[in-house]
Amino acid sequence: MTYSAGIEVLGKVTPEYAQILTPEALDFVAKIARKFEPRRKELMAARVARQAELDAGQLPDFLPQTKAVREGDWKIAPLPQDLLDRRTEITGPVERKMMINALNSGAKSFMADFEDSNCPTWENQIEGQINVFDAYRRQIDYTSPEGKEYKLNDEIATLILRPRGWHLMEKHVKIDGEIVSGSMFDFGLSFFHNIKYLVANGRGTYYYLPKMESHLEARLWNDIFVFAQNELGVAQGTIKGTVLIETILAAYEMDEILYELREHSSGLNAGRWDYIFSCIKKFKTNKNYCLANRGLITMTVPFMRAYALLLLKTCHKRNAPAIGGMSALIPIKNDPVANEKAMAGIRADKDRDATDGYDGGWVAHPGLVATARAAFDAVLGDRPNQIDKQRDDVNVVGADLLNFQPENPITEAGLRMNINVGVQYLGAWISGNGCVPIHNLMEDAATAEISRSQCWQWIRSPKGVLDDGRKVTKELFRELLADEVTKLKAEYGSRWSKQYEDASRMFDELTTSDDFVEFLTLPGYDYLA
Repeated sequence: MTYSAGIEVLGKVTPEYAQILTPEALDFVAKIARKFEPRRKELMAARVARQAELDAGQLPDFLPQTKAVREGDWKIAPLPQDLLDRRTEITGPVERKMMINALNSGAKSFMADFEDSNCPTWENQIEGQINVFDAYRRQIDYTSPEGKEYKLNDEIATLILRPRGWHLMEKHVKIDGEIVSGSMFDFGLSFFHNIKYLVANGRGTYYYLPKMESHLEARLWNDIFVFAQNELGVAQGTIKGTVLIETILAAYEMDEILYELREHSSGLNAGRWDYIFSCIKKFKTNKNYCLANRGLITMTVPFMRAYALLLLKTCHKRNAPAIGGMSALIPIKNDPVANEKAMAGIRADKDRDATDGYDGGWVAHPGLVATARAAFDAVLGDRPNQIDKQRDDVNVVGADLLNFQPENPITEAGLRMNINVGVQYLGAWISGNGCVPIHNLMEDAATAEISRSQCWQWIRSPKGVLDDGRKVTKELFRELLADEVTKLKAEYGSRWSKQYEDASRMFDELTTSDDFVEFLTLPGYDYLA
């Protein structure tokens, strides 16, 4: 395959991959990168500067310079028919069989994920693009090694894609000698190959936009959308993007984020797990903040409740959908009692969101779609959403988002659980799997990040003290890590491999290093590459 000057593809290009990695498609990606990569770099530098301010004790608040946007009387552009009813959304990686099952699940929408639930091997990314191409055209099918056939039902979920966040790169492609942004690569290929087909069939392309920390990062996405639509000659507003509010800094700029994307917005989502991780990460050195065991940080604790209600109020004020986040619970086979407990947890989670006024919610497994849908059906009936439910009774101030409770208990069992989950997830991730059931919960990069960041902070915070009085230290962490690895080796038996040894070493390095690594997927990606 011959590409234009300045474009290098370092990954393998099989005949099948060549259908996606065409010279024309990569020329399009290169145009986006050449125009917008300098601004992406500026925004990444701004994240570092903002973190330095937080480390110095500065606390975030609503921005005085954008007060007029928050107080203005504006709405987002009208939604397409495809996105009016999103009462159940299922998520999962862009793996072929999983995509077919998700599209057939009965959910209204399916977020096909190039990010947190997908390990970004070259094969996963390019085969994911092939799967998306086929799914849009309803030509996606799969036959298992055992001979079981998978194909699409007549009625399927609306497809929404999640490209990688601004911090992630695609190391197998270089533009003018520089590695290309994973966000631009994932978006550019999917848009280039599919938008003309979709427009010809009366549809648009829909995206979930992750990990943003400011409205200026949303402005970059919007400018890329405008450029991409102009470049390929499709109408402005053909693209719609739902922003995941999964960083605490973005929570202070929700109005502004909707405003920046207002011609291309399809609302906000309460990305709870990354949000909890962000709260830990952003204030990791602040001696006043230190959260209790991960399992106690639910949607009903003060800072999470404030965040969820503020997102809901903000969206509906702007005629935008508010989509609830995902409970990590999954069906439990062969244990009816435990399964019923898990289902009760799912029901309570979705009932709360639906009653609050959310327009839909996420699930991670096809077996949960009916339970989630029932909660929203009970509130919505035949209406597509409840955007008309304005929450003028909600009054969240900046300090409410920083009310980080509970701070205790922190227990040995909680520390062990974080270590156990972290090692298992990292081992699976560097083996190529980004979405892993562990202890009857669906773990992805976001939930694993909570486990990792809590261990790091408990070691360093004066509040990182177990309920039996022991201070969490590097020595205690390493003692428990060795013990958990021994248990996992016995549990895994022949399934224990070099990847899990590498994972335990990586988890040790991530936790004991004095420099906090921003995302565990960054050193993980170095390992893959």
